[in-house]
Amino acid sequence: MRFLPGNVYHVYNQGNNNQVVFEEEVHFNYFLQLYQRFLVPNCETLAWCFMHTHFHFMIYTDERVLELKHQGALFLDPVTNGFRKLLSSYAHEYNRMNNRSGSLFRPKTKSICLNESTEWGRDMRSGQSYYLTLLNYIHDNPVRAGLVYRAEEWKWSSCRFYRDLQVNSICNKELARQICGL
Repeated sequence: MRFLPGNVYHVYNQGNNNQVVFEEEVHFNYFLQLYQRFLVPNCETLAWCFMHTHFHFMIYTDERVLELKHQGALFLDPVTNGFRKLLSSYAHEYNRMNNRSGSLFRPKTKSICLNESTEWGRDMRSGQSYYLTLLNYIHDNPVRAGLVYRAEEWKWSSCRFYRDLQVNSICNKELARQICGL
């Protein structure tokens, strides 16, 4: 992954072989705490959702991604390095807690750059901003999976924050309003 300033990204990954990576509330909480530690200082979060087998983030990157960090033989932007630390730290603790070893997530975390100047700019089915389509897609994951009837019922997403059912969030609602046209 390589992140550039001034872009919106959809970042996601899932457990190896679609295995469960978030079994209990403590797992969801720990992953969120790590995200706050490693990513919140380096980008703006627009939306997120954790499912039992995978996760989604919608982020906006700014000039902070230009501050490359030396990591071994590589120079990584802080968002790439943040996701690397997030997944390795979580997998290490998950493995320790569950007396297991080996990789937990698929080796390649996916990131799709969604830029208004590309074909991603508009959702051809609805005509609405693709950014808004993605935000809704992320929040509707638990509904499509049959875990809840309404998206705001799922505790492990930013949907409750956007529906004013939760006060605090890692999301920048004002920036999301500007980008998604909320």
